[in-house]
Order: sequence, then structure tokens, then C-alpha cells
Amino acid sequence: MTSQPHTPVLDRVNTPDDMKQLSDAELRQLADDLRAETIAAVSVTGGHLGAGLGVVEMTVALHAVFDAPKDKIIWDVSHQCYPHKILTGRRDRIRTLRTEGGLSGFTKRSESPYDPFGAAHSSTSISAALGFAVARDLGGEGGDAIAVIGDGAMSAGMAYEAMNNAGHLGKRLIVILNDNEMSIAPPTGAMSSYLSRLYAGEPFQEFKAAAKGAVSLLPEPFREGAKRAKDMLKHMTVGGTMFEELGFSYLGPIDGHDMEQLLSVLRTVKERADGPILIHAITKKGKGYAPAEGASDRGHARAKFDVVTGEQKKAPSNAPSYTSVFAETLIDLAANDPKICAITAAMPDGTGLDRFMKRYASRCFDVGIAEQHAVTFSAGLAAGGMRPFCALYSTFLQRGYDQVVHDVAIQRLPVRFAIDRAGLVGADGATHAGSFDVAFLANLPGIVVMAAADEAELVRMVATAAAYDDGPIAFRFPRGEGVGVEMPQNPELLEIGKGRMIQEGSRVAILSFGTRLQEVTAACEALSAKGITPTVADARFAKPLDKEMILKLAADHEALICIEEGSVGGFGSHVAQLLSDEGVFDNGLKFRSMVLPDTFIDQASPRAMYDTAGLNADDIEAKVLEVLGVEVIAQRA
Repeated sequence: MTSQPHTPVLDRVNTPDDMKQLSDAELRQLADDLRAETIAAVSVTGGHLGAGLGVVEMTVALHAVFDAPKDKIIWDVSHQCYPHKILTGRRDRIRTLRTEGGLSGFTKRSESPYDPFGAAHSSTSISAALGFAVARDLGGEGGDAIAVIGDGAMSAGMAYEAMNNAGHLGKRLIVILNDNEMSIAPPTGAMSSYLSRLYAGEPFQEFKAAAKGAVSLLPEPFREGAKRAKDMLKHMTVGGTMFEELGFSYLGPIDGHDMEQLLSVLRTVKERADGPILIHAITKKGKGYAPAEGASDRGHARAKFDVVTGEQKKAPSNAPSYTSVFAETLIDLAANDPKICAITAAMPDGTGLDRFMKRYASRCFDVGIAEQHAVTFSAGLAAGGMRPFCALYSTFLQRGYDQVVHDVAIQRLPVRFAIDRAGLVGADGATHAGSFDVAFLANLPGIVVMAAADEAELVRMVATAAAYDDGPIAFRFPRGEGVGVEMPQNPELLEIGKGRMIQEGSRVAILSFGTRLQEVTAACEALSAKGITPTVADARFAKPLDKEMILKLAADHEALICIEEGSVGGFGSHVAQLLSDEGVFDNGLKFRSMVLPDTFIDQASPRAMYDTAGLNADDIEAKVLEVLGVEVIAQRA
């Protein structure tokens, strides 16, 4: 007698409604199927693996108990949402994750009604869920609001602002603290230590289990007294819970991989909750896949990989990444300057500061997912006589903008902003694109804003920033590898506000800011075949502008084209303001500014995104021909 092959329960689930008829045993099997499907999908696409594996059972339990999309399940950051997408009608497209025209790597309102709130940045879920809960009670859309937030995200102040408000309002609201002792990097700070104390002691766990059983056996008149005694001992054991002080009922810790326990707790909460409640679930990032469980980041972000071995399929590179060039340069400078220190907001690996931290542990600070604090902490370090480098992704620096203005710029404190992931970044899409930093920084009085055209220029800019003590200074650089230029061994300091000439030409000048210079060079090669030789300059600085160089380019050419990897309001806008103030347009100069379009560009390869933006070599060539009227002449002929 042969055994029948296993038919995956997952094959019977197209939407969460299909789960309502499943037994608890089938739900456990569904979780196993879902984990295997997630691993298989990410092996093909790459993406965030470990976070999703850690919430497989939780995802199944939530959709089995609650009634999405009427009930709003909001995943904080949402890099753990792949299992959720598979269960909500998107399994047939899951292997298009993070590709052009495919599924987003994060929750996205326009993608599915099961994604009630989009996210890709941290610590927004409780605020959004509270908004849904209040809207419900004011006559808006009905249903429960459930926020699933990781322990790493609980290091951000916004989470506590929301909890404080929720406790005050007293609305029915469910928050699940997904506690895996891991965000992207291992969590830091007092909050992490506090959560560890809540569940670390086995005697406490055993007492809770025994007390729960014992109380149920007592006659009714004695149960309340026993409950008070249990609560008193609980508070003596762990010092009370901060969550209860904020007005939340606290349940936990529970095992976030125990389906029976999850279902029991969620069913009880759904039936009985009458105010804000926090469920503290302990999970393991990368759960169920050994290569992820054994990795230092628990499989946080992965290229395409072999499912059996876990080996990632990364293309070989001959050039160093911009991030590594920044990190190694800073390490070299710190060897001779004990005042140099580095700050990151939960991204030591992503910003390269993990290398700096290994070398200079006492001068490197991971403040957790707290960009506002990172900026003001850096300001305090600068005011205290240090030379801080605040290393943040462009898209995350947005979260600390008020602090850049209020705590850094107004006080003219010499904080060095190392802005990684500038420009369009590819698979993470619009939420991670570094589109706006030039515009929002260059508008501030007294700040210096630089952009590196290649990795050698980045070395010079890091050295320049380290030596600059007259106020805030920022330098931006993209994700990915450099262009393979020769690296300076003893980098000279740049003169503040001075660009450089790359190529002398005639008729049209191209003024590049940042790494589009490589595309400018390619466009010029194509133009030379048409008998056109543009002048090319690397601006280096968006603030202060190289006024002398720009005005000379304007005077010596009939057309000037600016190009940058940023939004309108940035470098080109400042050049236009200068030309207007100097009356240059009165002399008939043709001016064009090539910037990112006024839209959010969805995920694709970086090159495809720049094609959409119109900022690749072909686009630059076409712009030169247009401004010189060459295309018009050709058409008339």
C-alpha cells in the first residue's frame, strides 16, 4: 500500500475567506506550506526573507481569526508581508516581487484591498491603526484595526506617541508586538533590554502557566483574590509593564510560532477586547530555514539564492560599492583624528558603519530606528567638540528633517551628513528612492551640499567633510558599485563651492551634479558622431554654487543643461535662480534642467527607473539635440 502524496493546504486557499473552513490542524499545515512557498518565491526574486519567515504562523492565525479586508491588518515597515500577500490573492504573482510591473516588496494600497495602509518605513502602524479605529467609531469603515509592529520598530518615538494617544482615547485597538530580538540589525537600547526581561526568566513563565491553571480550579469567590495575587507577583517579577502604564491591556509573552496559542489568544481578544490591547509575541526571524536562522541578519535581505544551500547568486563586481568606499575612507581618517565618530539609525550594515564599529567601537553609535534622535544626538556631539558623521539613507533622513533645520542648521553645528542611497535605488521602489534630499537641504542657510560623481570623488568629499568645521555639510552617493576609477591615496580637500571642468566644447554646456556624469559622458560620445562636442562640467556642489564657473558656462555657450538625480527644487532650481538674479536670461541663454519627474516611480532595475525618469544617456543626447534645434532641422530636411 503506497502513501498518498501530500496535497498542500495552501492550494485550497486563494483568499482569507477560504481559511474559515479549515480546522486548526489544517491551519498548522497551511503555515508549513506557506513557509515553503515564501522561501521558494524569494529564492527566485530576492528580497526580504527572514522577517516574513518569522511571522508565518502569525499571518495564518490573523487571517483565520479576523475578517480582512473589513478588519485592517497593518504590517509595520511591511518587509514581513510576503506570506500575507500569498494568502490574499497574490500567490500567482508572488514571483514578480520587486520587479518592474510586479508586486511591491511592501504593502501598497493600490495593489490590494488587503493592504489597508502602505508602508516601507518603520513605526507608523500604531498611528495608522488608531486612525482606522477612530474612523470606525466616527461612522467610517467598520472592522477591527490590528497593528503588527516589530521590537526594532518600537525604538522609534512615533510608536510611543501613538500608544500614548491610543491609551488616552481608549478605543478598541489591537497591537501585536512581534518580538524577535531583531530588526535589521540586532536591536539596541533600553527598550530591547526591557523586552528581554519580560520573558527571559523561565520561573516567571512557569509561574504564569501554573497560576493560570490553578486559578481556574478555585471556587468563584476566591478567583478574584488569586488573580490579584498573581498580578502582584507578576509586577514584582518584571517590574510592571510600561504598556499597561500607557493604557494598554497587556497579554504575553506568548509563543508566536505556536498555532494553538496564537489562535486561542486572537479568538479571545476578538471576542472580548473593549479597549487598546497589546499582545506580546515571541518569534524567531528566519524561522524554519536554516541558512536564514544561521545568518547574522537572520536572512533580512537576500539576493536570489539556492534553496538547498542558501547560497546567494550575486553578480561579480570589479569595482567597490560606494558604501564601502565611504566606510573605508572614514576608518582611515578616524585613525588620525580621535574626534571623528559615526552615527547610524539601525543600519550599520547598510551604511557600512559595521566596519567602522569593529575598528572604533567607542566612537560608533547605533541609536536604533530613531532618525530624529540620530540627527540631534549628532548635533550634541558636534556642540561638544566632536566631528560626527551621521550616516543615513536619503529616504530615512526625511524622517529627521525638522531636527536638521532646528538643531543643526540654525545653530550652524558641523554635523557631517553621509547620505547613502541617493537617487533611484531599484527594487525597493518609491519608498526608498533618494529623490528629495538636495531640494530639502540646499534650501537651508549655511549648509554645504555635495554629490560625488564617482567613487574617487566620494573619497575626496569624505575627507573634505571631516576637515570642515564651519557648519553642517552633506555629501550624497548612490547605492551599488562605483565605476572603477583609480582611487586617490592621499585625497586632496575640495575647495568649498568649486566645481571642475571635465571637457571643453562649444555651443552647449552640460553641468552635471552627481553620478549622472557617466551618462553624460556616454551621451557626449554619441553626440561627437553628429559633430557636436558639448562642454561638460562636474558641479560637485549644489550649495554653495560655483558662481564663477556657472556664469562663464552661460556666457560662453548658447545653451546650458543641468542634470541631477533629484527632484525639482534641487540643484537645477538653484542654478536657474542664480542665472535669473544675474540677468543671464536677458541675453537669450537657452536653459534646461533635467530632474526626476514629478511622480513616484515604481520598482524596477535602476536603469529602467532612470529610463522612466528620462535621465539616461539617450535622454541627455536627445535634450542636447532639442535645445540646439538639430532634430527640427533634420525633420525639415
